[in-house]
Amino acid sequence: MRFALKRHSVLPGFGLTLGYTLLYLSLIVLLPLSALFFKSAELSMAEFWSTVTNPRVVASYKLTFGASLIAATINAVFGFAVAWTLVRYRFPGRRLLDAIVDLPFALPTAVSGIALTAIYSQHGWIGQYLEPWGVKVAFTPLGITLALTFIGLPFVVRTLQPALQDLDRETEEAAAILGANRFQTFTRVIIPVVLPALLTGFALAFARAIGEYGSVVFISGNMPMRTEIASLLIISKLEQHDTAGATAIALVMLLSSFVLLAAINGLQWYAGRRHHGLS
Repeated sequence: MRFALKRHSVLPGFGLTLGYTLLYLSLIVLLPLSALFFKSAELSMAEFWSTVTNPRVVASYKLTFGASLIAATINAVFGFAVAWTLVRYRFPGRRLLDAIVDLPFALPTAVSGIALTAIYSQHGWIGQYLEPWGVKVAFTPLGITLALTFIGLPFVVRTLQPALQDLDRETEEAAAILGANRFQTFTRVIIPVVLPALLTGFALAFARAIGEYGSVVFISGNMPMRTEIASLLIISKLEQHDTAGATAIALVMLLSSFVLLAAINGLQWYAGRRHHGLS
């Protein structure tokens, strides 16, 4: 008769670890988010709808999601170029450049906003040369997009680097031997492999941009209907002691972000499954 020996692990069993996981997530994530629903319930349906569809609030939604989407897209393109350069090439100052990528992580967001405003304002180092050409960055949606691009770049680069390091160069060489040009190798060999990681970096940069406040509040100018983001509007509601109105706007932001991120994650899952199916 065979006796099954129980495997011993350094970590506790599945039941205990799952219980700790659910408890931790409930206390840190689910409980605070559920407070949005309960606090918003203090408003009647008519009051809730009136709050979240106010023209000023709708304008902040459009600016927040639009600028975040543009910034994440820019980071997906140029972040890929940065990650590729750091992984594939060896050159003097590479380690320094690799460390600079993490600066947006380390800098307080308020410091980032002040620095960007000082550089791109009308009399800033770069802004003074853009002004004669009619290009205004600070206190415009362009400045907001620039700030969101700044804080989102590390998410794309750091997510792509492991995927590019694991990329098999022999596959690229085989594609070249079979007659594929550089564009065909890039689109048919490289992109399908790193696409899940690229989508993950895009989603992280997009999510980070949606919730950004510190760096944007300085460079935006905070003009209602023009450069006012949703996070700033929530803070304004709280300062006016309109907690229910603030949570109503936050709830819409939460649900919209969840839907968008779920769609991106679904696309990431499909890309990964398609790649494994082809390979």
